[in-house]
Amino acid sequence: MPTVVIIPVKSFRLGKQRLASALEDGQRSRLGRALATHVAETVEQAGLLATFVTDDPDVAAWAASTGFPSLPDSGQGLNAAAAAGAEWASQSKSRWIVLHSDLPLLHSEDLRALAQPDGDVIAPSSDGGTSAISARRPIEFAFGPASFHKHLARLDSPEIVTRQGFLLDVDSPADLASALSHQRGRWMERTLA
Repeated sequence: MPTVVIIPVKSFRLGKQRLASALEDGQRSRLGRALATHVAETVEQAGLLATFVTDDPDVAAWAASTGFPSLPDSGQGLNAAAAAGAEWASQSKSRWIVLHSDLPLLHSEDLRALAQPDGDVIAPSSDGGTSAISARRPIEFAFGPASFHKHLARLDSPEIVTRQGFLLDVDSPADLASALSHQRGRWMERTLA
């Protein structure tokens, strides 16, 4: 079985609210969809199986139309969505990785580095969060501020993978500006035009 990469996604229409001061509603929606597409396609390029987890029927329909499977979540937030995806993968006897959907600099080599180790793995973001995590047993997810250290304490001797593609997630106008100024992030200019 291939490694299943669980990608939790909120509503494109309602997501990225922290970018409201920099982007109009339509731009935020297009950006959320484009980032999710970028991440899922990068997962496939790395030879892994991208699977979305969402409580939004529009996101589920979009995923189906683009050829990516999706799983329903309870609508109880990111931690619950990650747990639902990890549980599904575990029941399928697959290794799982939970990966954020808003990583504009992500490259297939970043994901291959993450998928190499056999044990627990974690990739931090530059703001102290967790961009990706994988464990050999069920864990209690703790996404949110300082989640990297919270997750680190819940893993068994994890390998820490620090790569450019995991360091920047787009949460704020400053994140967006940083991503757009980077060669790997310039693809977003077309989305926002």
